[in-house]
Amino acid sequence: MSEQRRGGEHRDDRRGNRPQGGRDGKGRERSGSRGEGGPRRGWSSSRPSERGRRSTPSRQVAFEGLRLIREDDAYANLVLPRLLRSHRVSGRDAAFTTELFYGSLRAQGRLDAILAACVDRPLEKVDPALVDVLRLGAYQLLDMTVAPHAATSETVALARSEVGAGAASFVNAVLRRVGERTLEEWIDEVAPERAKDPTGHLAVVHSHPRWVVRALTDALAGHGRSRDEIDELLAAQNAAPAVSLVMRPGLTDLDELIDHGASAGRLSVFAASWPSGDPGGMDAVKEGRVAVQDEGSQLAALALALGADDLVRADDAHWLDLCAGPGGKAALLGGLTVGHDADLLAVELQPHRTELVERAVATLQEAGCEISTRTADGTTLGAELPGRFSRVLADVPCSGLGALRRRPEARWRRTPTDVGQLSTLQRTLLTSALDAAAPGGVVAYVTCSPHLAETRLVVADVLKGREDVEELDARDAVRAGVLPAHRTDIELGEGPAVQLWPHVHGTDAMYICLLRKQSAPAVEGTPTS
Repeated sequence: MSEQRRGGEHRDDRRGNRPQGGRDGKGRERSGSRGEGGPRRGWSSSRPSERGRRSTPSRQVAFEGLRLIREDDAYANLVLPRLLRSHRVSGRDAAFTTELFYGSLRAQGRLDAILAACVDRPLEKVDPALVDVLRLGAYQLLDMTVAPHAATSETVALARSEVGAGAASFVNAVLRRVGERTLEEWIDEVAPERAKDPTGHLAVVHSHPRWVVRALTDALAGHGRSRDEIDELLAAQNAAPAVSLVMRPGLTDLDELIDHGASAGRLSVFAASWPSGDPGGMDAVKEGRVAVQDEGSQLAALALALGADDLVRADDAHWLDLCAGPGGKAALLGGLTVGHDADLLAVELQPHRTELVERAVATLQEAGCEISTRTADGTTLGAELPGRFSRVLADVPCSGLGALRRRPEARWRRTPTDVGQLSTLQRTLLTSALDAAAPGGVVAYVTCSPHLAETRLVVADVLKGREDVEELDARDAVRAGVLPAHRTDIELGEGPAVQLWPHVHGTDAMYICLLRKQSAPAVEGTPTS
């Protein structure tokens, strides 16, 4: 189908072509009527020879992934690799599946706005499995380079095999309407005018919930940046992130990874960039000497492990990771305890997440690092082990709004209520971390969210009730983990805390705040670092 036809030929009758319910002239129920997508047989416009055909394994995997996320609250980054393996999808097919799966998740809000304009009822009234199929088809038509006839026919086959024959004809009709216009033309129709409703406009164009658009706009301003950057930030959160590797300290070096196709990282001294695909087949990954980890997460751990060297005033023997699961930061911290003659206690509330931490640090333990794991409640650990640790990492549970590139489902799963509940937990965990810190010890409060209610406001509220804590300037501490070539030009804001951004640093939006426990109440006018 040519761009001219997609964008213009049916423009005059676009209102009259919506799929309608009811009966045809022979009494058959048309697709699009109430109850479409059930197990009953319906009538389809597809050729008879196609009626028994299943769609491609790539589309099947993408559909199953969306279903698991919707029905089981599964995580996209855990679901997809397992499905690719079970369906034996690899190479270029795996790349196609990854783009379709993650792209449909990221674009869900925009796709739904377009689909709603092509269906004669609210999408909430349509079978959820059928909506998943429609999203996959619409994404192929509007965002990928799939030929329109292939996108439509394969999605129709997917609907027939997974939802029902009646669903197939419904999908065929809806996707024909979707394919009448380009993405830009659809956005012009379904997105509110920016001048009248800027939040609504951005929510459709960049496919984020309205509340997330507002929260991220406020976060930019609250962390010292311009609200006008919101387009760049939202666009960056829709871009597929590059795969970043972390080298476990003392277990490998960049030369080994370069031999396997990697290159130097962009920021972290322990990072390497992977060109594409899954690095899991590399021996260094299988052996636990290398892992996948965003460079922002690496810098958060390195700020405490390397950058706090000049800030810690306590006996530097015991370190604590208060919320250690799944173990990436714990492994980086644990590998660096050797140079400080220290040990690390990694704590996690859930036993299954403790097991993930144990796997992450196992190779380092075998290499002689003193790392122990424990299933315990981080909110009470400070009372149980008061004043024991010179360095404490409180990488607290958060909304994940800073990692939407990697976990696109979080934008549709989280609500403003979640943020309020999480901020209460975050305050409790930070208080526990400070209680666990030794006099002169340093606590790193870290979130993978720039939301003000999870970052600056949490720290401010906790510090109001404590006279034994001072906030330090985290910028030099973060720079200690940055490659020397970039230490002078990395943009870290006005301080004292550091907020990283996808559109500025190419990392997840990590918030890093350093706090020092004092042995006595701070004297007014005493320098804070």
